[in-house]
Amino acid sequence: MHDEILLVDDDPDTIRVLAAILEGIGNLAFATSGEDALRMVRESIPDLILLDAEMPGMSGFLVCEALKADRELAHVPVIFITSHREPGFEVSGFDLGAADFIAKPVNASLVLARVKAQLRVKRLADESRRLAMTDGLTGVANRRHFDESLEREWNSARRAGDAMALLMIDVDHFKAFNDLYGHPAGDRCLLLLAQAMSLACVRPSDLVARYGGEEFAVLLPKTSPLGAEHVAHAILDGVDALAIAHAGSATAAHVTVSVGIASCEAGSSRWMPVSVDLHVVDRRFARCLAKDLVDAADQALYAAKNAGRARASAQDIDARGNSTPARGIARRRPAGAPVTAEGAGGPGPPPAVRTGGPARPATEIDHAQERE
Repeated sequence: MHDEILLVDDDPDTIRVLAAILEGIGNLAFATSGEDALRMVRESIPDLILLDAEMPGMSGFLVCEALKADRELAHVPVIFITSHREPGFEVSGFDLGAADFIAKPVNASLVLARVKAQLRVKRLADESRRLAMTDGLTGVANRRHFDESLEREWNSARRAGDAMALLMIDVDHFKAFNDLYGHPAGDRCLLLLAQAMSLACVRPSDLVARYGGEEFAVLLPKTSPLGAEHVAHAILDGVDALAIAHAGSATAAHVTVSVGIASCEAGSSRWMPVSVDLHVVDRRFARCLAKDLVDAADQALYAAKNAGRARASAQDIDARGNSTPARGIARRRPAGAPVTAEGAGGPGPPPAVRTGGPARPATEIDHAQERE
């Protein structure tokens, strides 16, 4: 994968010189103003920015300050390009969060050396962040990653009025599984289940996370309640297809999961900002928080457990705080029944659990189409 480098300078000649020096180092993009640079960075986050410190309008220092104030962009390294050589000028840049300085007129060897060094540091930092956001056992997102993603996607959905859904998933009778087969087998079981859940989520923005112990969460941005039900069905079917033996289960002869679905419709009154007239808009919806989505999904999961496990129940966030019960979601086959070859998308063996390689089975592609 090529590194993405953004060159920002109001002088087109400087951009041409830098582009010639960095040819083949990465994919280059260009901006001739601070305003354009910020717009481009927010549309597609680069791996490195070479930034002219002095530009008319929005200076490079102001651009750097805006970048470092944004949690999503603060990690992008910035190398200032400047004709200033005073120590105080560089100190001011480092105080803003700059990674390095290159003096004008630029020296090709020095530009290459400093750019390559910053890209190496960036790759190491990215890998460290990835590991910090990944569950070590299952390879899916960890709780920290989930919490941050939920808050970000919630705020984005609230601004745009988009639909959003969350699945909370619990492995049925998992303590009995560990007691019967041992903890190494339990760890292997959780890994396979996490892979099956990941295969059921076909959009890049979908996030599967280990929420804690044997509980998982699946965050589904821009997904309607019906779309969330399709994903829940895909997960239930995928887990059945694994056919992991569980002689200690009171639900089925193999491992099963229960799913709680919580959703927010697009354009609902729950997205009203807190500044609106609360005498007109229901107070519950005007002050809706991301935590309310989690609470609704937990309520639905509890209902699925009480209804017999190996199934899904749905709870609209509108119902929080009142006595409206969660709604059971009918299985496309009996709860806990193994998936046959035909039920898994046609003749042949059930779809294998995998993290890459061949295209997903037809049933998963169908789920993606149904969510449109």
